[in-house]
Parts: sequence; C-alpha cells; structure tokens
Amino acid sequence: MKQKHVIIVGGGASGLVAAITAAREGARVTLIEQKDRLGKKILSTGNGRCNLTNEYMNPDCFRGDDTEIVSAVLKQFGYQETISFFEELGVILKNRQGYIYPITDQASTILDVLCMEVSRMGINVLLEQSVTGIAHTSKGFLIRTNKSTQHGDAVILATGGKAAPALGSDGSGYSLVKGFGHRLSPVVPALVQLKGKGNFFKQIAGVRTNAKVTLLVEGETVSSDTGELQLTNYGISGIPVFQVSRYAAKGLYEKKKVTAEVDFLPVMSDEEFVSFLKKRIEKHGDKHAEDFLVGVFHQKLIGLLLKIARIPSNLNASEITEQQMQLFLKLAKHFIVEIEGTNDFEQAQICAGGVRTTEINSSTMESLLAKDLYLTGELLDIDGICGGYNLQWAWATGYIAGKNAAKGR
Repeated sequence: MKQKHVIIVGGGASGLVAAITAAREGARVTLIEQKDRLGKKILSTGNGRCNLTNEYMNPDCFRGDDTEIVSAVLKQFGYQETISFFEELGVILKNRQGYIYPITDQASTILDVLCMEVSRMGINVLLEQSVTGIAHTSKGFLIRTNKSTQHGDAVILATGGKAAPALGSDGSGYSLVKGFGHRLSPVVPALVQLKGKGNFFKQIAGVRTNAKVTLLVEGETVSSDTGELQLTNYGISGIPVFQVSRYAAKGLYEKKKVTAEVDFLPVMSDEEFVSFLKKRIEKHGDKHAEDFLVGVFHQKLIGLLLKIARIPSNLNASEITEQQMQLFLKLAKHFIVEIEGTNDFEQAQICAGGVRTTEINSSTMESLLAKDLYLTGELLDIDGICGGYNLQWAWATGYIAGKNAAKGR
C-alpha cells in the first residue's frame, strides 16, 4: 500500500501533536511553519511554565456557539491521554491543585520533547514558509508557499487563531478555510483584559485584590468568576476578568451594552458586610473613615470608594450616616464598570470564534465540506477557560486529526 503523505500547516501545539501522531500511524509527514522555529506560542503558556492540562476535565469548561463537539473529542483524548502522551515523551509532571505542569516549571521542556520526537520520527519540517494557497485536486492537495510547492494526500490546518500574532497566530488560516466554503463565527479576543469607562482608574492602578467579577450584557448576567482582580490604569484584568472576557468581546462586537459588576469583598454577603461594619463602628467608631477601613480593603481602594460615596476621609466612623453606609455598601459589593473595549489580539491569550464546529466531523476532525481536510485547535470555534483547557483542546484535536489523516478512509 502506498504510504500516505500528510501535510500539516502550522507548527504550534496542535500541529506538533498531529505531526507526531500521523507519523506514528505510518504516514509520511511534512510540517509547514511560517516562523523561524516551531511552537513559539507554547513557550508563553502558563506564564512560561506550561499548564498543559487540568485534572478537572469537563466539557463545561469550553465555550463556543456549538460545543457538542467537545465531549466527543475529550472521550478520545482527555486528561489521562494527555498525561500518558507526555510521560511517554519522558516528561515528569506535577499536579498543583489539579493544574498539571512539567516538573521543571518550564514551558521549554514541553516544546523540547515535542521537537525531539518530531526529529526522531523523521518528519520533514519546513520553516519560514507561509502558505499562500491550497488547491483540492483529484490527486489530493496542492499547497503553495512563498518558497515551495507541496503535494499531499491529506492536509491538517493547525494554523491557530488571531491571538498573539507575533508568535504565529496571525489569522491566516481563516482565509484558507474560507476557500473550502467553511463559515466562521465572529473572531474576537478572549482571555484578555477589559477596558473600562471612567477617569478614576489611574487612582487605583496597580491594586490587586480578591474579588468576584460578574459580566452583564444588556443587563443580563452571562458569566461570573472569583479570583485575584488586577486594576489597571485603563480598566480591569486578572484571572476572573479573563474568564468572562470572551462574553464581553462578543457583546461589544454585537454593539451591545456590556458592564462588569465587581464585588470587592466576596467572602461576605451584603447583610454580613453591613453587620460587620456596624459591629466595627461600635469598637472603632472614633477612627477616621479611611483608617477605619484599613485591613478590609486596599488603601488605594479605600480612598476611591470613600470619595465616590462622598464620605470625608477624616469623618469619624461613628458619624457615617445610614444613607452613606448604604451607598458605600453598594460601591464595595456592586461596583459597576462600563466596559468599552478589550485589549487587542496582541495581548489576548486566545480568541473566541472560528470555524463552526457543525461543519466538522467530531470523531475525526475532518471537514464535512472537503474530504481529507482536517482542522484543529484554535482555528475552530471552541475556547476554554484558564487552567490548561486550551492546550488540552490543542493536544486532543491534533491527536485525533493526525491519527485519522494518516489512516484515511
């Protein structure tokens, strides 16, 4: 039987696993990457430590216009398969509260073992080659790059999305898939910082505090998360913001009103906080308002909340009126930030949107519109929350595509 030639466009997380898997299945593999080295984006994951998967692997951790594909993918290549794959490559892994990292805490470890396996399997790697066109012929695929022409029996598009274009994900894959008739859900930044309306942000820039962030679109709650909030000179950042940001970006794209409600003291309910303040006043009512709140909120935050609540910082706590207290409560527990934008794709960890998953065979990652064309990773309209889920999606879809592209029908 003639050896099948699989061409993979994109040498990131999903492309590398696809290449290795296809080669292990007996295919001749060519891997085309437009950058000067493979896997640049992997090096930036997990703050350079590479959170490569998560012990809690549930389809609910993934978002998109149609997420039914997620269950089918994870059943084939889930948490345990990812662990086994990298352990077989020689990596010792560690579990940090369910978040899985290489024991070295270096993303370069993961990239190095993948590249060594690519070399060991004899995969043909073409660097600094950008694909300019793909033609589907009766004999397979004709792929043109800026430097060469390649002929293949199957093609895997693992080009990524638009997030972090400097690392290779420049959105070029979208034009390639459109050439085969695929439709895209709007592509927007995700796991990204949000820009807020108001001139007070510079006053509290640099503050880090535990908070709950609730995202509302047209007044309806769409998502919320709790964790370390980072306040910047333009808006809000941190894990809880990243987790809800894809909904903000989608809402803004649709020209809808987007707001974030921030609870600066999520460990207490409104009632508990009022009771706490009143008891505190009984003991420390002689303290000035700004001193009275030390130990409860960050110093910069105290100044801002008191200013907006129109409570003089030198007013004794015992002199705070009920009306002032209720306003302060509202600000501390229900602080409203009007969202007017997100940071750009350059700052986004991933993007939301992409090829509609209803046009993909969930068992094989093959296009339903073009035989022997496979799509993986961030190119598809699936994005995960923080915590290793986006890399899991990349590994899993890459594995499935590589396995099936090598075998064919």
